[in-house]
Amino acid sequence: MAACHSLPRVLRASFSPTLLTAAVALLSATLLLSGCGDAQSQGGPGAGGGAPTVGVVTVQRGAVALQTELPGRLEAWRTAQVRARISGIVQKRVFTEGADVKAGQSLYQLEDGTFQAALASAQSQAARAEAGLAQAQAQYKRNEPLVAAKAISQAEWVSTQAALKQAEADVAAGQAAVKSARINLDYAAVRAPIAGRVGRSAVTEGALVGPSDATPLTTIQQINTLYVNFNQSAADALRLQKAVAEGRLQKGGEQAARVDVVLEDGSVYPLPGKLLFSDQSVDPATGQILMRAELPNPKLQLLPGLFVRVRINQARVNDAIRLPQQSVSRSANGDTVTVVSADGKVAPRPVKVIGSQGNDWIIESGLQPGEQVVVDGFQKLMMARGVPVKTVPWQPGGQGAQGQGGPAGAASAPAAASAAASGAR
Repeated sequence: MAACHSLPRVLRASFSPTLLTAAVALLSATLLLSGCGDAQSQGGPGAGGGAPTVGVVTVQRGAVALQTELPGRLEAWRTAQVRARISGIVQKRVFTEGADVKAGQSLYQLEDGTFQAALASAQSQAARAEAGLAQAQAQYKRNEPLVAAKAISQAEWVSTQAALKQAEADVAAGQAAVKSARINLDYAAVRAPIAGRVGRSAVTEGALVGPSDATPLTTIQQINTLYVNFNQSAADALRLQKAVAEGRLQKGGEQAARVDVVLEDGSVYPLPGKLLFSDQSVDPATGQILMRAELPNPKLQLLPGLFVRVRINQARVNDAIRLPQQSVSRSANGDTVTVVSADGKVAPRPVKVIGSQGNDWIIESGLQPGEQVVVDGFQKLMMARGVPVKTVPWQPGGQGAQGQGGPAGAASAPAAASAAASGAR
């Protein structure tokens, strides 16, 4: 500072008053900027801005349902393919595509002239057989007393009996032919085998259809109730069974049969499903077990073939911890969280994750009740390493540390700038 005071005297001796004034002003500005730069360089992250704020949750233990989320696909409760049971030409379609139909309702009408003629022919053959039966019965009645009086030979009596039985058989055959012809005529009207919603028609008027066609005429589905088919790894199922057997996990209880469906947009379907069965064999191609649930669909909101996510409670942990998923760092080396100690220092802590429930991880070990785990504000921790932090309760939806500086430290820069400005003043 002595050199700084002696400089004006040197300048006065060497320069004119105008130059001296300009030099003094330049020197003063340089010293002021240098002092400000030194203050900034020595301030550090907490100089004038206080401790960085992070959102935390307090560790609590309790009973937690162990949920498993698996991919699944919806299937109609009942599906029926509509096919022609006789060969014929489609005369007209008598239903609206996409409409609800009743069981037995006519869907297509085939040309039935040939079948009407066949029915008439069968009826005439049956009438002829009945006339022959009447004649055979009359002959039988005439010959019965004659054979007792030995007025006719035994051979003639046997012939009379055979003629009667033949006439009876002809009548039965005629009746069967009439019934068959009537059935074929009835098949000319293709009817709905079940009630439900009919799909699009695969044929139009004039098409030749028959029972051997590979493609059905249309399809009817019942979708007021749906099946949910999903698969679980056999290894995961065995691991859960082993944990239950060892006492580390408990059976799912009453909620074990409940199935929640998560739609493609991430929303949860409001009506829960019910687990129907788990297959008793493992698919050798995939190593997975097929499972099926029943899902109500009264508003017909869901459609068959839709891909969904299935959440099922397969076990329960009596003494576990739930943490938001964003607070856990998962890697090949293990799972870790950031814990805040009593003096505000932060440190990583390895934990053991055994499952999930909704947006939370279920922690089995690595934490103690009452400890605080950082959920947001990680960016601030990176900017202020080694500096004690200030904790605020974290709330789902981005509250907590955001109120003190934004999500995950996004607003920490404006806050620090404001604090630094206040300190400077």
